[in-house]
Amino acid sequence: MPSLVPLPGSERAQLPEARPAGELDQSARIEVTLVLRRRAPLPAELVEGPEVISNSSLAERYGADPADVMLVSEVLQREGLTVTATHAASRRVKVAGSVADVAAAFGTTLRQVESPHPDGSGMTTYRYREGQLFVPAELGGVVEAVLGLDNRPQARAQFRAAAASAAATSFTAPQVAALYQFPAGTDGTGQVIAILELGGGYTTSDLTTYFSGLGMAVPSVTAVSVDGAGNSPGDPADVEVLLDIEVAGSAAPGASQLVYFAPNTDQGFIDAVSDAAHASPAPTVISVSWGQSEDVWTAQGRAAMDSALADAAALGVTVCAAAGDSGSSDGVSDGSVHVDFPASSPNALACGGTRLEGDPSTGVISAETVWNESAAGHGATGGGVSDQFPLPAWQQTAGVPARAVSGGGSGRGVPDVAGNADPLTGYQVVVNGQSQVFGGTSAVAPLWAALTARLAQATGKRFGLLQPLLYAGVTPGTDVAGFQDITSGNNGAYQAGPGWDACTGLGSPNGTALLSRLSA
Repeated sequence: MPSLVPLPGSERAQLPEARPAGELDQSARIEVTLVLRRRAPLPAELVEGPEVISNSSLAERYGADPADVMLVSEVLQREGLTVTATHAASRRVKVAGSVADVAAAFGTTLRQVESPHPDGSGMTTYRYREGQLFVPAELGGVVEAVLGLDNRPQARAQFRAAAASAAATSFTAPQVAALYQFPAGTDGTGQVIAILELGGGYTTSDLTTYFSGLGMAVPSVTAVSVDGAGNSPGDPADVEVLLDIEVAGSAAPGASQLVYFAPNTDQGFIDAVSDAAHASPAPTVISVSWGQSEDVWTAQGRAAMDSALADAAALGVTVCAAAGDSGSSDGVSDGSVHVDFPASSPNALACGGTRLEGDPSTGVISAETVWNESAAGHGATGGGVSDQFPLPAWQQTAGVPARAVSGGGSGRGVPDVAGNADPLTGYQVVVNGQSQVFGGTSAVAPLWAALTARLAQATGKRFGLLQPLLYAGVTPGTDVAGFQDITSGNNGAYQAGPGWDACTGLGSPNGTALLSRLSA
C-alpha cells in the first residue's frame, strides 16, 4: 500500500439520520473528479474585472501545471485507476475504477445508506463516507479536492408552488420584465444563457405550449450532459427546469440557452459550473437555482466551487445564484442563521426575493416588499452573513452587519440583488402541459440572467463579476442607482431598510437606469 497523507478540508461528519440500505457493490465502476492546485494564484483584479481573460490564457497562466496533471495520472494509474479526462484550464482530472479500488486509493470506506432527501421528497439511497480523505503522499499539496466518492444529494431546487388562487395576482415573466423596465430595444440577441440543473428535464411540447401562449417563438434550447446525466423529464425537478427555461427564455427571447444536466452531487454540481464556464464560446451568464446551506458542504467542496466561480468571473461570465427560499435559517433546524451556497460565494451574484405588486399595462409598481410568506408555509427569501467567506472589498461600504455566529466579525453579505419571488405574486409557467404558478428565488436567478444578457447586448460588453460595478459608491442607508430600494419586511432574523440589507440586497432592478449606469 502507498503512503497516504490527509487531504485538508475533506472531512465529513457523521450524518445521524443515515441508516444502512443494503450492501454496496464493491466491484461497481465509479468515476470521481480531482481538483488540482493552480500553477499561480488567480489575481483578485482579474476576477473583479473589467479585464477578461481567454480560456487558453487562463489555462496557461492559472490552470493546472501539466507536470501536476502527469504526476496525478501516473500515481493513480499505479493504484489501478483509469484517467478518463483531463481539463487543464479548470484544473480537473477525472479518474475511474471499482468502488473498492477508488476507496482504497483515497483512504476511505464507502457504504450504502439512505436518509431524507434535502428537498423533503422522501428517502434517498447513496454512497456514503465519514471522516477524512487521504491522497498518495506524492500528491500531497497537488490535489485540493476529491469529489464524487460520497454521492449524497448536495442541493435542493429553490422554487415554491402557489395555490390556484394565486393565478389572479401572478405575472408572466415578460410582465415582470416590463415592471422592472428591462431596457427597450434589447432581447438578448447574440447572447448565451447557461442554465444548471441537478435533475428533471423538459419536453418540447411544454416549451411550445408556453411560448406560443405568449405569442413568442421557442428560443434555441440545447441540453448538455454532465457526468452521465441528461434531460430526463418525469421527475418533480421538472418544475425547476421549466421555470428556469421559461423565465429566462421569455424575458430574453433572443438569447440561446444551454441547459447543463448534472447529477445532484458535489461532483456533478462543480463539474457543471466548470463545464459551462469553460465552454467555447463562453456563455454571457450562468443561472443557478439550486443550493443548500453553506455549512453542509465540505470545505474542499466549497473551495472547489468558489474557485470554479472565480474562473467564470475571470472569463467574463456572470453567475446568478438563488439565495434560498427558507428565510434566514435556510431551512436548518438548529435555531441559528445560515446562508445558502453557492449564492454565498463572493464570486456569485446572489439573488434574493420580493413580493411584487403592479400593473404591467402601465409598467407601474404599486408596492414591493420582502418576500416572507413563511407563516402560511409559502417560504421566505434567504439572506444573511456568511460564516465561511470574508467580507469582499467591493461590499465593505454597504453596511453589512457583523456575523451573528462564529464569534462575530465580518462576512460576505447575502443577497446582492432581488426580484419577484413570492409564489402568491409568482410566475405563470407551463409544466406537464398545465399552466401553473411558481415562485421562489429559483425564478429570480434566471430573471437576472435574462437582464444580464440584455445589458450585455446593449453595451456590447461581458460583465463577469457584476458586484464591483453595482456596489461602486454605495454607502449604508442610501438608495443605489439602477435599483428600487426595498425597505419593508423581513426574512426572519433580518429586517429590510434603506440601502443594502440582508433580505433584498441593493434592491430589485430598474433595467433602464441600470443600463445607463453601466454604460457610463
